Amino acid sequence: MSADLSSVIAATAQWLLRAYPPERGALSAALADAQCRQAATVAAWLRYPTALDAGLLGVVGPGGSGRLDWVAGVDVVPGEDTAWRTWVDEVVASWAACLLADRSLAVAAAATVSGSVHAAGLAPDFRRLTDPDVRDRQAAVLLRHPDLLSPVADLHRDDLLNRLSGGAARAA
Repeated sequence: MSADLSSVIAATAQWLLRAYPPERGALSAALADAQCRQAATVAAWLRYPTALDAGLLGVVGPGGSGRLDWVAGVDVVPGEDTAWRTWVDEVVASWAACLLADRSLAVAAAATVSGSVHAAGLAPDFRRLTDPDVRDRQAAVLLRHPDLLSPVADLHRDDLLNRLSGGAARAA
């Protein structure tokens, strides 16, 4: 089974960027994108901790962005290509929102996944998520605002806290 979660990570990061747009400008867009991808990566690695979990996700699919769109008040533009939205994972988006809004959770989550099967042979660098500088924060003001993220983050926050406390060693 493949441990490739790239489709879910890319789609979920894209959803976060569209729901909580960055400050204008190419640099801000790139910095916000990096933060979203790092948050979605850590969240996906936590959610699907084994190659078997990731492989099963490839078979059943992640569920799409429908409920997230409704909760966050995201309007889907008629005629827009929406196929990518089918690869958005609600739990991964919720956990990523938690990580973006709370640095201590982000640090704990990044430490947890650093020794995971997904990180094997890699030296993952999640600094934009765990230790954002002033420019990172300016670029992603909406993405890092706890009150704005709370409708999405609150959907599955308890499951994330349970996973980080060691309460669940298997995929949710």
